[in-house]
Amino acid sequence: MSVAELSNHRAITEKVRRPAEKLIYAIVYLVSGLVLAMVLYFIGVILVRGVPNVTWMFLSTPPNPVEQTVGILPSIINTLYVIVAALFVSVPVGVGGAIYLNEYATNRRFVRLIEFATETLSGVPSILYGVFGYMMFVLLFNFKVSLIAGTLTLAIMVLPIMIRTAQEALRSVPATYREGALGMGATKWYMVRTILLPSSLKGILTGIILSIGRMVGESAALLLVAGGSAMYMPRGNLLQQFSGSGSTLSVELYRYAASRGDNNTAFGIAAVLIVIVIVLNLLTRLIAGRFTK
Repeated sequence: MSVAELSNHRAITEKVRRPAEKLIYAIVYLVSGLVLAMVLYFIGVILVRGVPNVTWMFLSTPPNPVEQTVGILPSIINTLYVIVAALFVSVPVGVGGAIYLNEYATNRRFVRLIEFATETLSGVPSILYGVFGYMMFVLLFNFKVSLIAGTLTLAIMVLPIMIRTAQEALRSVPATYREGALGMGATKWYMVRTILLPSSLKGILTGIILSIGRMVGESAALLLVAGGSAMYMPRGNLLQQFSGSGSTLSVELYRYAASRGDNNTAFGIAAVLIVIVIVLNLLTRLIAGRFTK
C-alpha cells in the first residue's frame, strides 16, 4: 500500500470531529472541570477550617457539659455501628432483589412495577423516611427511639439505590456469559454465583459507596428515630448500644452548627466525616478487589 493510499485509508477510517461536536466536547470538559474545582474547593475549605479543631481529646472523649469540653467519640462509634449494620441489612436484600428481578422473575409487568417503585422511592425526601421509621419501628414494633430503629430506617432508605445499581450492574454482563455457562451444564444459581456476581461487582460496589455517602450525611431521619443523645455508651455491648438513643456525626454537626452556632466544632466534625467516608470507600474497594481475585 502506497503512502497516498495509506493516508486516504486513515482519512476514511478515522472519525473527523465537526465544529459543533468540538464545541459540545469543550462545554462538557469545561462543566466537568468546574464541578471538580467546586468539589475540591468545598473539601479544601472544610479541611483547612476543620483540621485545626481536631485534637486527640476531641476524638477520644465524650462531651462533658460540666467541664464544658467537646468530644465526639460516642458519635463516631454510633456512626460506624449504624453504617455497618445498615449495609449488613440492605446489601443482601438489595442484591438479592436485583438478582431475582433480573434472572428469575417472569412477570415483566411485576418487574416494571418494582422498578418504578424503586425509582420513585429514590427521590423521596429523607424526612419522610424518618416519619415512616418512627411510625413503623418506634411505635408499631416498640423499638423506641434507638439506634436499631435508625439502622433499619437507613437500610430501607438506601435499599432503592442498592436495587437499581445492582440491576444495572447485572444487565451490563454480556448475555454470552449466561449462555455459555448454561450451555456447559451449569445450574442457574451456580451461573449467578460464579459468573454474574463477580462480573458485576464493580457496579454493586458503586451502589454500596453511594449508600454509604447517603447514610453518613443523613441527619433529619435519624433525629426522629435514633434520637440525639451524645452520651457515651459502653463499648463491646452491642445490644445495649443499639437499644439506646444515640447521636451520629451528622446529627452532631447539625446541632453544633444550627442550634449552638459553634462553627469551629462543626467544621471539625465535618473534617472527621470526610475522612471516615474516604476510609470506608477505600475499605470497600479493597474488600471488593479481594473478592474479585
